Amino acid sequence: MVEQRGVAVAVILTLITCGIYGIYWFIVLTSDVGKLSGDHEFTGGKHFLLTLVTCGIWSYVWAFQIGRQVEQAQHQRGWHASDNALIYLILHFFGLQIVTLALVQADVNKMARY
Repeated sequence: MVEQRGVAVAVILTLITCGIYGIYWFIVLTSDVGKLSGDHEFTGGKHFLLTLVTCGIWSYVWAFQIGRQVEQAQHQRGWHASDNALIYLILHFFGLQIVTLALVQADVNKMARY
């Protein structure tokens, strides 16, 4: 259903490519979370485009929304759902978007195993 990605590899590739891989990672990770939560309108392309059009402002909305989407996907699987939306938003506010991506990827990898 969704592809598991190594968090460390994704972070290193993002740093080596000066963020280009990070754009790809953002898009596919967002789409993966949308698939896992059952919200097929939560797509990476849409959120990337909105982030570009708003000069980055939409990325704060994305950070909060992806936390809620991950929580919803965990809840649907009967897991103890962790609401990390506020944590992701705070990390994003302090310029730690790559940490948000890494944490979301770790959650997606857990869900993809089951």
